[in-house]
Amino acid sequence: MNFGQVRLPAHFALRNFDKKQGAPMKNYLLILLLFAAAPTLAQTKISGIVTDQKGGVLPGANITLKGTYDGTSSDTQGNFAFETDETGSQVISIQALGFKTQEINIICSGNPVTLKVTLPESINLLTAVTITAGAMEASDEKKSVVLKPLDIVTTSGAMGDITAALLTLPGTSTVGNDGRLFVRGGDASETSIFIDGLQVGNAFGSTASNVPTRTRFSPNLFKGSFFSTGGYSAEYGQALSSALALNTLDLPLRNQGDISIMSLGGGYTQTLVGKNNALTASGNYYNLAPYQSLVKQNFDWEKSPSSWDSEISLRQKWGNAAKGKSGFIKAYFHTEGNGMAIWQKSPGNDLPGNDGRGDRIELHNRYSYGNVSFRHSANKGWFFYGGAAFSHNRDKYNINREPIRQINQIAHSKIAAVKDFTPQFSLKNGLEWYIKSYSEALISQNLKRKYTDHQLNHFVEATYYFSNRLIMVGGLRTGYSSLSKQMWVTPRFSVAYKLENQGQFSFAAGKFKQLPEEKLRVLQTNLKNGEATHYILNYFIVNNNRTFRAESFYKTYDNLVTYQGLPTAPANITQNGAGYARGFDFFYRDKTTIKGTDFWITYSFVDSKRRFANYETKVQPSFAPRHNGSVVIKHFIGKLKSQLGSSWSWNSGYTYNNPNLQGEMQSKTKMYSDLSISWSYLPRPNIIIHAACSNVLGRSNVFGYRYATQPDETGFYASLPTGQQAKRFAFIGLFITLSKNKDANQLNNL
Repeated sequence: MNFGQVRLPAHFALRNFDKKQGAPMKNYLLILLLFAAAPTLAQTKISGIVTDQKGGVLPGANITLKGTYDGTSSDTQGNFAFETDETGSQVISIQALGFKTQEINIICSGNPVTLKVTLPESINLLTAVTITAGAMEASDEKKSVVLKPLDIVTTSGAMGDITAALLTLPGTSTVGNDGRLFVRGGDASETSIFIDGLQVGNAFGSTASNVPTRTRFSPNLFKGSFFSTGGYSAEYGQALSSALALNTLDLPLRNQGDISIMSLGGGYTQTLVGKNNALTASGNYYNLAPYQSLVKQNFDWEKSPSSWDSEISLRQKWGNAAKGKSGFIKAYFHTEGNGMAIWQKSPGNDLPGNDGRGDRIELHNRYSYGNVSFRHSANKGWFFYGGAAFSHNRDKYNINREPIRQINQIAHSKIAAVKDFTPQFSLKNGLEWYIKSYSEALISQNLKRKYTDHQLNHFVEATYYFSNRLIMVGGLRTGYSSLSKQMWVTPRFSVAYKLENQGQFSFAAGKFKQLPEEKLRVLQTNLKNGEATHYILNYFIVNNNRTFRAESFYKTYDNLVTYQGLPTAPANITQNGAGYARGFDFFYRDKTTIKGTDFWITYSFVDSKRRFANYETKVQPSFAPRHNGSVVIKHFIGKLKSQLGSSWSWNSGYTYNNPNLQGEMQSKTKMYSDLSISWSYLPRPNIIIHAACSNVLGRSNVFGYRYATQPDETGFYASLPTGQQAKRFAFIGLFITLSKNKDANQLNNL
């Protein structure tokens, strides 16, 4: 009850007033009236209007006097008014959903208080706009998921290879006789790969010419990925076209053992999980000889490819996140060995004594990679991360019995700090140090070449949220190479704006540098950076399990390496090369429209020309088909405990140089097409049977032609096509999980 509104009845004083008690009663009445009137005299009226930072009114905001029940809500025009009996210094609190709470000090003295309150928008990272230009991200934290490890494993035609699955995404080109990542007109050497933020040297397996390779690492290791098709963060460098950042699992779900029995080999993985730590160890062996003895090959194998690998992963969590201090450390080590021997025919240049089989190429490879990474959340908005990694790759080639040795090593260390100065503004600052060494030796002639390069890099990147709908990121990366004696500065910039319908536009631009490949730098150690500039415009929307992404891009290249002669023996090396790549691509993924079905469709158009390597003019390179497309379908059948999958990849054909014609890179193969199918079946919860077959229609895909180095007596250059080693590739595997939880299987870690 508000006593300031009490009114006594008129007869109250008359009934209690008489001559004997008149004076005392009169005094009592006066005192009572004074007490009743006192609150009325001290009452303060508080009113005002609530707006956002743009001046728009905010209806429904809650306005309260802290520590009391006094308050109200703003009306449809943002206005509010209420009265309070409190006196003295008080605090008004104004709250609205999606905005930061404001607190204002006032004095309640009975005089009216008028306020004009402006609420800044609060940043909700789960719903706020994100940068999507040039970026395809899949992780536990991001809502804009494109491909998770499970997607990679179950994509038909990928055969569990990370790169092969990524080739179904926009901006990539399928180069069947290589197997690495070719992005938007860029060579595969222009893509860098990172694990937990640390660079991986020689991430793809060593192989012979025109024999496709694959990544060395299992997708089961990773919880998510960041695949950039351009315009990527200042944190990553030495890549003219693309960056692929893979993040390993933190803590697995449970103790379990995983057995893999496949048509190509087998392996075992053991996982032990504690409260705050985990250990995973695995070993695998693969041998293609039994399979290739059953399936006719286009390649002439003397010794089919075989390999082994083992790895161990340690994870430790510390601290208490609730107290603002927590961290995570991971240690990972991978080692492997593989070998093969193959005969490759050389058009018009058959060597004596080899029975017409061509050149004999024997390869033995040993590879090791290890890293230790950490992340730590500290007080006052500080976050630290970094680590160190080491890659060692040794190739022993015997080419027509001529032994050649190549050793490539990369050591990488990084430390970075992120500070959230406000909920809207954060700054990332980091240092990196690389030691890169390469050596090659021609054993029979006792010839050896080598170099070592130290590279120091610094990167800084600022992120500012103007609102939940507008974000801007600016970065700067600097570097110095001790070998080339060159310093460089590369700025990066991106901005994104979210529309009312939750779709958003992003724009990214930046400059990128990359030193030439090792086999060229060892011949001429003073080679400088090649350069690229990216401009990317993107539209992206996720709604009801449907994802649509459209992107246009324009890239320019400068200071590319050029030389004369064959790639195996380059001469007159210069950096006069230049070029461009432009185009657009689309990506649509749908998990809703067809019940139990997940599918995505991709199309990319790339117009790329460049003068580099031994090209004499600007031409369309062989690894950049103009039109690329893919369709991936996965259908789940609960009653059959099965998933059926199919994928179709297509491009418009590969350019190649025909010395029998005028000009350069003037010919093109027929279009490439591959239809693949797969079937995953769970006869028991802990058992998975997976079968897959690529190119089920048996199409004879040709990737190019190899020509003789000299014409015959008629002036004609003989040629041989470069195609698939077999029309189809079939795979079947049995995956068994041993755990106390009988429902656990190998999908738990994906």
